[in-house]
Amino acid sequence: MASPQGKANFVLGGTVPAHGVLYVHSAPPALCPHIEWAVAGIVGAPVSMPWVGQSASPGSLRAELTWHARPGTAGAIASALAGWNRLRFEITEDGSPGCDGVRHCYTPDLGIFTAVIGGNGDILVPEGRLRAAMTLAGPSLSDELDRLLGTAWDNELEPFRRAADGAPVRWLNATG
Repeated sequence: MASPQGKANFVLGGTVPAHGVLYVHSAPPALCPHIEWAVAGIVGAPVSMPWVGQSASPGSLRAELTWHARPGTAGAIASALAGWNRLRFEITEDGSPGCDGVRHCYTPDLGIFTAVIGGNGDILVPEGRLRAAMTLAGPSLSDELDRLLGTAWDNELEPFRRAADGAPVRWLNATG
């Protein structure tokens, strides 16, 4: 189902224990059918996304797709789309029985970022990664924690999140 704000829903038939949202923040128009084709190949059914203009990047389009499918779908889609030139996206997968929530972000300049997400939307950093960060960082712990939390990705994607007229804004980090 499409809406004027560039949003669609996709449900894979049968019992589906995982769900999330694919936010394509900006893509060249020629790439849009290829994105739909890649996602369709992963979910095993045709996908049609309602593309609208992206004011943060004139000439680019944006779309959102709410999906329901098997656990691990977000990672598979992120892997399929990562590395595509001039594409910016985020994909979330909410926690499901036996699986943590996850968020994958991609920008051409920064590459891919992946984080485990708690039920309230916070990034969860495992103890082992925190200990490694403290060892590596020494006096620059703040910089290393920003890397673990994906601050650079949030900073680069924020203008694209806010660019859709009437679209809900989903603040993923608060600077302050």
